[in-house]
Order: sequence, then structure tokens, then C-alpha cells
Amino acid sequence: MFGGASVPASSPHLRKYGSSKAVISDLEAYDVENGAEDGLFRSMEANDSRGDGTAPMTFTAIMPSPVLLWRFKVLLFIIWGFICCKIGWDSVMRMSADKRGLFLYEAFLYFNPLLLAALMVWLWGINLWFFAQAGVNYAKIFDHVHNHLTHREIWKCATWMTIIVPTSLTAYIYLYSQGEVSYAASQPVLLYAGVVLVLIFPFDIFYLSSRFYFLRTLGRIVFPLQAISFSDFFLADILTSMPKVFSDLERSVCRMVHRKVATIDWLEADSVCGSHSVAIPLVLVLPYLFRLNQCLRQYKDTGEKSSLLNALKYSTAVPVIFLSALKYHIFPDKWTSLYRPLWLLSSVVNSLYSFYWDVSRDWDLSGFTRIFKFSKPHRLSHLLHGRRWVYFWVIGSNLVLRCTWTYKLSSHLRHNYRTVFTIAALEIFRRFQWIFFRVENEWNKMNSKSHIQLSEGEMSTEEEKLLDYSNNYNV
Repeated sequence: MFGGASVPASSPHLRKYGSSKAVISDLEAYDVENGAEDGLFRSMEANDSRGDGTAPMTFTAIMPSPVLLWRFKVLLFIIWGFICCKIGWDSVMRMSADKRGLFLYEAFLYFNPLLLAALMVWLWGINLWFFAQAGVNYAKIFDHVHNHLTHREIWKCATWMTIIVPTSLTAYIYLYSQGEVSYAASQPVLLYAGVVLVLIFPFDIFYLSSRFYFLRTLGRIVFPLQAISFSDFFLADILTSMPKVFSDLERSVCRMVHRKVATIDWLEADSVCGSHSVAIPLVLVLPYLFRLNQCLRQYKDTGEKSSLLNALKYSTAVPVIFLSALKYHIFPDKWTSLYRPLWLLSSVVNSLYSFYWDVSRDWDLSGFTRIFKFSKPHRLSHLLHGRRWVYFWVIGSNLVLRCTWTYKLSSHLRHNYRTVFTIAALEIFRRFQWIFFRVENEWNKMNSKSHIQLSEGEMSTEEEKLLDYSNNYNV
């Protein structure tokens, strides 16, 4: 997931694996971005016409232009999307009306975690593109200078995720509608197994260095046995925006383990893997506990009291999650009279505290939108840099989405899966916005520290010169 600013083709930090392919790909993408239009085909003459012009003209290489190739890929993507939608729609319409809703709920449960993850990867690539245009040394901020992914490579990963997950979903729906239940049940199992294998594949392909960096950072989040780095708590903050992914993953894996995939008779809420399971609030709270533990570790290492205040912020999510889960395990009148007001109060406290921390601590409003000042003139930079409306939009949308995110933390409000999916996607979008200004704040801190160190170095040099001059004078 982590990446960095784009590097030139001659950079010594190019990956060892597939470096030539990466350079060619970047050059082609660069031509496309700059509107390279040089005809339908490029040709090379092998022999020039000589004398009376009787010598034949031959072509040794013909290749499509990058623009034409890009348009062809877009056309294929549109055709693929149309085919998947057509097959999926026809398959769903073959089912009986009473079974259709339950089946779609189950299919959505298996595949929406990876769809949300694909959305996060797409937006992460956009973040990296902006950082590259603004000249932000993003790899240095995350201490991942070597073998980092560029925004184009992030988008390539997101493209494959966007293709594979809906294709597997379409196959799942089609096979089930045809009565091939066992084959349909294998689709989510194979998909999840494939994701795990790609992440842990030990050989030097599929961006081994970046995969290892990602998994190592996850391990440091779960077991903070050493000092917390910026990448550690940055990824942990992103995970707090994705508990919907983790809770649905838990339920999906639970059903795979109990061999209940592609069946709808087990969807009772009180079943082992149902919506009333005690495992759901436990999974929902895990990202916040990880972040809370990081804050306590940071306080132990630095003694900064702000770390305790930050830990308090994450602890306010705990009562929201568990008070909501109580609804399924107590009498309704007790929930309405006592625990529901407590849940509402804890939700307000969590939303407002988190919003305050975003604006006052995670962001630096004095240098707001500096991240959108590109190195070269660009229409987006003109639209976003230094614009007052960006202040109002980001702060206002952050407040609204902080409040609506409480809806997803509450397991007793998860029955409408379309609404929950929309809110989860909006929370990922809020985190996408947050990333710009959180990284901008860290970038400004690094620049100020470098400036202070440079100033101290200059002062020490001047002091040495004065001391040498004094010694020479005394002699």
C-alpha cells in the first residue's frame, strides 16, 4: 500500500525485478499524459530509396501509439464491465423473488471487503500522484526510500483488483443461478486464498519489497515492541477507517470454515456466524485498540502528554461499539431506557473528539493546501492551492462524515447493507482527504527540522571561526 514519489528512469532506486518494464511503462504513461499523438502507427524504414527509386521499402517494426493502446485498454475494460453486469443481472433475475434478497446479501458480504480495499488502493494512488506533482519526498517521510511503488504501479494493482473481484462475483452469481452450488461456493474461497498467497509469496516478484514492508508494518502495529514510526501509526489510522472490511472478513471466513458458503438457510442472526455474533464487536474494536496501544507506547518512549490525549480519543470508540452490541443480548425495554441514551452520548463524544483532533493536531491549518502547490503549472493546482473553499469543504465534510461513521461502528444498525456499504465508502473517502493534510503536516515538520539543523550547523561553523580568530589573536 505504501508508495512514494515517482523516480526517474536512471534512478539507482529502481527495483531490481522488472526494472526495464517499469521504465518502459512509465515512459509510455508519460507520453499519454502529455497528449502524445503521432498517428495510428509508428514505423521504421529499413532501407532508403536510392538511385532510380527501384529499391523496395520495408518496415522492420510496427507498434501502436501509446494513445491508441490506452484507448484500446479502456474499450476492453468497458466491454468487460458490460459483460459482467449483463451476466450478473440475468443470473439474479432467474432466482425466485423470495430467495433473491438473501442471496444478494450473502454475495455482498463475501465480496464487498475486497471492493472497499480496491477503492482504498485507487485513492491511495491518487494521493501519491498529488505528492509526486508537489515534489513531496513521500518515501523519505515513511522511511521507505528503496524499492517503493509509484502511483502508476499502485493504480496497476488497483486495476487488477477491480477486474478480479467483480469477475469472481459474477462467476459466483452465475454458477449459483445454474444450480452449481459447490462451484459457486469455491469462488470466494479461491479469491481469499489468492489474496493471501499474493501477500506472502516469498519470491522476488509481485513487488516483494513493498509487500514485505506492508506486512512488517502490520506486524509492528499488532505487536508494538519498538518505537512507533510515522508509517506505523499512519497505517493504523487507515485501519480505523476500515472496520467494516474486517468485520465482514471475519464473518466470511467463519462461514468458509463452517462450510456454509452459498447457502441461505444459515442466515439466522443468532447463528455462529450471524449478525448477533460476539465476534463482530471484537473485530470492530481491534483497530482502535491497536492505535490506543501505540499511543501508550509512544508516551512511554517520549513522555509527551499529547500521546495520552490521543489514546483517550481512540478509547472513546470502545463504548460506541460495545453499547451497540448489547442490544442483541438484553431486553428491548432496558435497551431503550438505559443503554440507547448512553450509546448516543458516547457516539457524540467520539465524533466531536475525533473531529477536534483532526483539525487541531493532525492538520496544520497555517500551511493548509500547500500540498496542492505543484512543481509545474497544472489545472488542479490552480483549482485547489490556496483556495478558501477547500478549507470549508474539508473541515465541513470531515465533521459530517465523522458523525455518520458512528453508524457503521454500531452493529445494531447494520441490517441495510447498501447503506452501510455507502457509509463505509464515504469514510474511506474522508480518510483519503485526511491523508493529504496529515502528510502535509508531517512534511512541514520535517522541513522545519532540516532548516533548524542547517541553521545550527551554520552557527557552529561561525562559532568555530570566531574561536580560531580569538586563539590566533591571543597568540
